[in-house]
Amino acid sequence: MANLNLPDPAAKPRIVVVGGGFAGLNFVNRIDSHRYQVVLLDRHNYHTFAPLLYQVATAGLEAPDICGPLRKTFRGKPDFHFRMLQVHDVDPVARRVHTGAGPIDYDHLVLATGTRANFFGNTNIATHAFPLKTVPDARRLRNQIFQTLERADLTDDPAERQRLMTFLIVGGGPSGVEVAGALSELRRHVLTHDYPDTPMDQLRFVLVEGEEELLSTFSDRSSREAYRNLEEMDVELRFQTLMTDYDGRTATFRDGSTLECSTVIWGAGVTGEIIEGLSGESLERARYRIDNHLRVAGYENVYALGDVALLTNDEWPRGHPGVAQVAIQMGRRLAENLNNIARGRPTKAFRYVDKGNLAIIGRNRAVADLPRNLHFSGVPAWFVWAFVHIFYLIGFRNRLFTFLSWVGNYLTYNRAVRLVLEPTLDEELREEGVDAGNRPGLRGPATGR
Repeated sequence: MANLNLPDPAAKPRIVVVGGGFAGLNFVNRIDSHRYQVVLLDRHNYHTFAPLLYQVATAGLEAPDICGPLRKTFRGKPDFHFRMLQVHDVDPVARRVHTGAGPIDYDHLVLATGTRANFFGNTNIATHAFPLKTVPDARRLRNQIFQTLERADLTDDPAERQRLMTFLIVGGGPSGVEVAGALSELRRHVLTHDYPDTPMDQLRFVLVEGEEELLSTFSDRSSREAYRNLEEMDVELRFQTLMTDYDGRTATFRDGSTLECSTVIWGAGVTGEIIEGLSGESLERARYRIDNHLRVAGYENVYALGDVALLTNDEWPRGHPGVAQVAIQMGRRLAENLNNIARGRPTKAFRYVDKGNLAIIGRNRAVADLPRNLHFSGVPAWFVWAFVHIFYLIGFRNRLFTFLSWVGNYLTYNRAVRLVLEPTLDEELREEGVDAGNRPGLRGPATGR
C-alpha cells in the first residue's frame, strides 16, 4: 500500500504522531492542522482512560465506558488522518516510519507510545501474572477473577479452594491500592451474595510492596491513610517484599517464603514502549531522553511525550512521574510550540505544573494531595476523585454512563458486569476430577419433582 493512501500534504509539513494516549490525544487536539498535516497512528482505534482500567477488571464499569473512538474524537479536524497501525521502526535519516502497511514520511515525528508492564526479564511471571495496562488486560483479569470464583465454588478440596481464593496484588502504587480496595469491596458487597455455598471469609487479598510504604509518590499522610483503610478492609499488607517467581500456582519471594495463589495482579513496574531506529544515546532507562523543548536527544525533528519521555532537571532529577497530567501538559506544550514555529513566534520550555495526586481506596475512602500542601481524605476526597475522572473522560456518552454506573453502584452496592465471557472450563475440570454434585446443598438425590 503506497504511502497508506495519505493525501499529498502539498506545502504543509507533515506531523506523524505515534500513540493515541493522553499525550498524543492532547497534542493532536491542540495542533493547528491548517498549518500542518497530522497523521495519528495507533494499534487500537480508541483512546483508553487508563486510570479506570481497574474498574473494568473488577466489574465496576464496562470497557466502552472508558474508551473513546479516535476517529470520532477528531471528526471535522481539517487535514487530520488516522491509521490503525503499529509502527515497527523509525528511519530518522530518511525521515520515515515503517508500519505493517508500508512507510510514512514525516517532517516532524511525535512519539507518545506510553509504557507496558515490566516483568524484569522473568518469563514465568510474564506468562502467568495479569498486568493491567490495556483494555484486553482488564477484560482478561475480570474473566480470571470470576472464572476462578466459579472453580472455587465447584471444588471440594479445602487446600485447592484456599489457593483459588487467594489473590496476590504486586505493587503498592495507586493501581495496586485501587485494585485491592475494589476487590475488597466486591467481596463484601457482592460476592457473599452471589456465592452463598462458598465460604467468602476464605477469600484473601494480599498486597506486597517492595518499599516501606504505600503510595510512595504521595504525602506521608496519604500513605498512612491508605494503609489504615486497606487494613480496615481486610487486605493483607506486606512491605519490603519482592516477588521473584510465579509458576501459576505458587508465588516465591526474595526471602524464600512462598504463597499458594490462583491469581497474581502485576503492578510492580513499567517500561517504555520503545520504537527501534533511534540512536541508543537517546535512550535512558527505556525512555527517550528529551530536552526542555521535548526534543529527543540528538534529533531536531523528533519529540517524545508522556511516560516514554525522560526530562531531568533540578526539580525532577529522576524525571517526571508517570501520571496522566504530565502527558497532557507535554502534549499541549509541544502543540503550542509547533504552532508558534509555524507562525514565526518564539517557543517556550516545558515546565510541569503539579496539580496533585488522587487515589481511591473504596466507597467514601480516598486520599487527595493538592498544591500548597493541601491534603484531605475520606468522603470529600472521594467526590473530588470522581469529579476529576469524569471530567477527563472523552465524550458526553462516556461521562454520562460512568456517572450513572457509579451512582448505581453507590446506591445499590451492586456490580452489574460480573460476567464470565470466556469458554467454560468443563474439560479442565473433568481432568481434575471435580464433582459438581459433591458440594454443600447438592449432596444426595434430587426429589424428582
